[in-house]
Amino acid sequence: MGVVEVSAQKDSIYIEAKLSSDKKTLSVNQELIYYNNSEKDLNTVKLLNWVSAYKKRGTSLVYRKLEDRNTDLHFAKKNELGKLLSLNVKSSDQEIPVSNISDESFFLPLKEILKPGEKVKLQLQYQIQLPDKKFTGYGTSDKNIALKYFFIVPDRFDPDNISKRDYHDIEESVSFNTFWTVNFDLPINYFVESNLTQTQMNSFNGYLDSDPEFLISQNEYPSIKINTDGINTEVKFGYNLRPEEKQNLEFYLPLQLKFIKERIGFLPERIFISEKFRNKEDFFGNNDITFLKFRFQLFTPEENTDLDYFGIIAKKVLDESIITDKQNYHWFKSGLKSYLEIQYLKKFYADTKLLGTLPETKIFGVKPLKLFHASDVKLIERYGLAYQYIMSQNLDQKIDERYAVLSNFNDMAISNFETGTLFNYSADKMGYENFDNLVQSFIAKNTDKQVDPKYFLKELAEKDKRTSYLSEFIQHKNRVNFQLKRFKKEGDSLHIKINKNTLSNIPVKLQTTSKDGKTTEYWVETEENEKTKTVSIPALDTYKITLNDDYIFPESNYRDNFLYAKGFFSNTKKIKLKLIKDIPNPEFNEIYISPRVRFNNTYDKFLIGFNFKNQSFFDQKFLYSFTPTYSTGTGKLTGSGAVAYSFLPAESIIRSLTFGVSGSYFHYDYDLAYRKGSIYSNLNFRKNPRSTVSRSIAASYNYFERDLSPLMIANNDYDKYNLWSVGYGYNDSQSIHEKSLGISTQWMEDFHKVTAEGYYRWEFAPRQKLSLRLFAGYFVKNDTRNSTFNYGISRVSDYSFSYNLLGQSATGGILSQQFILADGGFKSFLPGSVNKWITSVNVDTSVWKIFHVYADAGVYDNKNKPTKFIWDSGVKVRVIPDFLEIYFPVQSSLGFEPGFKDYARRIRYTLVLNLNSIINAARRGWY
Repeated sequence: MGVVEVSAQKDSIYIEAKLSSDKKTLSVNQELIYYNNSEKDLNTVKLLNWVSAYKKRGTSLVYRKLEDRNTDLHFAKKNELGKLLSLNVKSSDQEIPVSNISDESFFLPLKEILKPGEKVKLQLQYQIQLPDKKFTGYGTSDKNIALKYFFIVPDRFDPDNISKRDYHDIEESVSFNTFWTVNFDLPINYFVESNLTQTQMNSFNGYLDSDPEFLISQNEYPSIKINTDGINTEVKFGYNLRPEEKQNLEFYLPLQLKFIKERIGFLPERIFISEKFRNKEDFFGNNDITFLKFRFQLFTPEENTDLDYFGIIAKKVLDESIITDKQNYHWFKSGLKSYLEIQYLKKFYADTKLLGTLPETKIFGVKPLKLFHASDVKLIERYGLAYQYIMSQNLDQKIDERYAVLSNFNDMAISNFETGTLFNYSADKMGYENFDNLVQSFIAKNTDKQVDPKYFLKELAEKDKRTSYLSEFIQHKNRVNFQLKRFKKEGDSLHIKINKNTLSNIPVKLQTTSKDGKTTEYWVETEENEKTKTVSIPALDTYKITLNDDYIFPESNYRDNFLYAKGFFSNTKKIKLKLIKDIPNPEFNEIYISPRVRFNNTYDKFLIGFNFKNQSFFDQKFLYSFTPTYSTGTGKLTGSGAVAYSFLPAESIIRSLTFGVSGSYFHYDYDLAYRKGSIYSNLNFRKNPRSTVSRSIAASYNYFERDLSPLMIANNDYDKYNLWSVGYGYNDSQSIHEKSLGISTQWMEDFHKVTAEGYYRWEFAPRQKLSLRLFAGYFVKNDTRNSTFNYGISRVSDYSFSYNLLGQSATGGILSQQFILADGGFKSFLPGSVNKWITSVNVDTSVWKIFHVYADAGVYDNKNKPTKFIWDSGVKVRVIPDFLEIYFPVQSSLGFEPGFKDYARRIRYTLVLNLNSIINAARRGWY
């Protein structure tokens, strides 16, 4: 065994690897020539042993998978895990001790100080137990074995940092500018593919500026050879291609490679696309939509192949041509990828819609999607829309945030889309050819070198000073906003006033449109420390004035970028009425009018009306919603309304601060109505978008008026009352250990109560959970006239009309059997309520599939009565987990309940009809 010596300062790695017959173990003999490319003397060599990330629970890799709602590795069996089984290291035939081979990175002590530029030769012998491929896409499976990040290699990016580096499965670079020689000894009838040059059967060598990948299988996977302007490139695939897919690729790949080469000036000799890489880098949002047995196609198979593989190929080429530290400079290659995509779409898909051909789908002869603005949105606008969506919730992150802490959605919307939009904006201003030449020059002079992309921004600013804002821009969450204030016509000129909320010298693109659709574009320069700019342009036949159309710059608000120059709406925006919630059209002030038919309870029965609101699919700071309805149960008008405004500071301890007022009028019993008026405020603390933890404080004042029946009047019930409340909430929705805590206080003239609730849910096996809830309630003061405001034991008193009860005052029938997990939380119908204090514990656990068992126990104390202990138990069936669940009582303080004649009436159910809860559950793991 020996290493091929190569030019100075470049590491060499020689590997002989033998795969066991069961494909679970890899035996490696390795020789490494390592150069000290740092500026410091080294007395240790930092090596990465990333297979240890799979060794047990608690590693950074396992934790990251749990953040993504993936529990496979957490619940893995021992034979599915990966680890380093043994390790022997020698230098100059002397053994070097290794303290802990289970660490993901460790430091080898050197006999002599390694000075900058000097080299050391190391011999390593080790065995690797390969992890199951299902965890990360790398490892062993019945189908094939994918190898990447398993060999022990030096940490080229941070060689003199004494801190350890862990594996997060984020496709970061480990080795670059290294000469590899790898020979495999494989079981019979197995072959290996790689991004290295194959010298003979199962043998590879060559330089790589990226990490080596190997795919071992009994199948030989396809490849396509392409000549682009005299450059031969072989594209290898780590998976089988359908015949039509391969045919499409043979047509599109030459076009794509030529397009990429013209813009960055480089193409590699080999491109290896693994199944994992394809899934990560393909085009987002072009998949067919399936609903029940129906399938709706957005794009043709040919278009899907073109769209998917352009991004895949572009990213692969950039990975092979640019060496960057992904943790700190992920945005550079990701942004260039999106920039190339934008240019490709401009050239070949300029008029293609975001929803493809879906809006042309007919249902009963009608094209219903044509009612949506979404059907008119262009495919190329997706870059700005994705940024707008996450920014409107104040969950976006700054561009140069470390990659490991980017949420999955921000990986796409910020690292890729926002950065790519900025590059495109700069190129549009300075000229696309000038921008492409700058990119080509930067790549060419940094070949085989680790680059700092901030130097690219510096060169960009030197080329065009109007891009100098970018260096500062990427370090903060963007909230730049341009505003078309007004215009004034004088003779043949339009004098247009533009405001901006930043002191940076960011140029803005101004566009005028005539009545017949003819557009004229102008670039407006803005100076530093200048927030208002008045520009004069020819009036022409201008009908509409627009700033930064088609989301070409990542602004915080596009709704003030449009003015009409003629007609009734001159110097303002038009109002547009819409029937269904939609992607917002910033050109209009949109009011959404939608019919509402819902079943409130047995008193209002069906509520029929219309909802008027300004809330689209994207959150807005100012929101209103009014819903007048007709109650078929009473023959009266009912309804509700609310107005709220949210402050969303970009970089603060606060994520959102909302103030609002609301009112409602409905019925809570036969011919008895209630009126509710509220003033409230909610404060949500800032959270790391990858984190599952959220914290909030809420305060409210509520005024109630209730109609009373003669019996209620005789009992001196409350017809008017005021409720004040303040509460703090903590919630951690992580996969394995879900927990929450709420502490609140509520008071009025006659009472003051303090309440605490803790919740813990442990997933102890895949989809098997144990839940524990602790509740405590205490009346600091209680001079109430009846039990209206008491704590409930098995039923809640909805005196604040805040629970989603189907029957507010139902005492019998199916509606009275609805269960709300609040107060005592008992499922059996235990009589009474609590006017002094109560503590309870609620437990349920999985037994088999959708079947759970539950048990509740508690102690409560009422005035002038002895303290009482109560309990119940039974079976819960989770029909739709967390949304529709049915409780069957078995044994309780009342006795053996299935033996009671009215057992059917004792069965309880939960029914959550809250779309926001469903959306929040679905988006977990994204942000």
